Amino acid sequence: MDLLDVVRSRYTTKAYDPAKKIPQEQFERFLEILRFTPSSINIQPWHFFIAEHDAAKQHIAKALVGKYAYNAPKVLDSSHTILFCTKADISDEHLDNLLQQDDVSGRFKDASAKQGQKDSRSGYVDYYRNEKGDIQRWAENQTFIALGQMLLAAGIEGVDATPIGGFNEQILTEELELQDKGLIPSVLLTLGYRSEQDFNAKLPKSRLNKDEIFTKL
Repeated sequence: MDLLDVVRSRYTTKAYDPAKKIPQEQFERFLEILRFTPSSINIQPWHFFIAEHDAAKQHIAKALVGKYAYNAPKVLDSSHTILFCTKADISDEHLDNLLQQDDVSGRFKDASAKQGQKDSRSGYVDYYRNEKGDIQRWAENQTFIALGQMLLAAGIEGVDATPIGGFNEQILTEELELQDKGLIPSVLLTLGYRSEQDFNAKLPKSRLNKDEIFTKL
């Protein structure tokens, strides 16, 4: 498989065939791909809500009203929809959880190495929280790395996908009690198989020319 062919042929799907479902084994592979997304200092500041049944997708669709109503069919007709959430802040509890998982995974040769990782990670978090003053933005940037990884994975696996940023954040936050969980909704991703009525499947891709986006130093 040629990766360049994949990125040239994949596109943002605008309409799904609700009768076509991603095999469960393949979807579980997607979740493992998502779990292994890289992040700055391996901070993993995310949580993913999986909607694979009609009732679950209806929960998500409640936030696709008004000016966002055009996105509702994508969710409802998809095989699966994933809500990517980001931690509103990086708590000491999360840092401790990461450190213990690092330990269980065998990443430390001794106690000194473990303490070094703890100090380094805490230092970065303090920097983005106190000096940069944008820890939520930094954390959300990591979540969008996860989105990019999934879009590429879907293309490689022959599954159609749509990133959706147009939704009512307040409705979704209330529907899933995200504030109580310390999460903010970042982006939706629908997965499935395109409908024959998907107009975007027939359109050529459009990207800026190389000389407009690359500068060789």
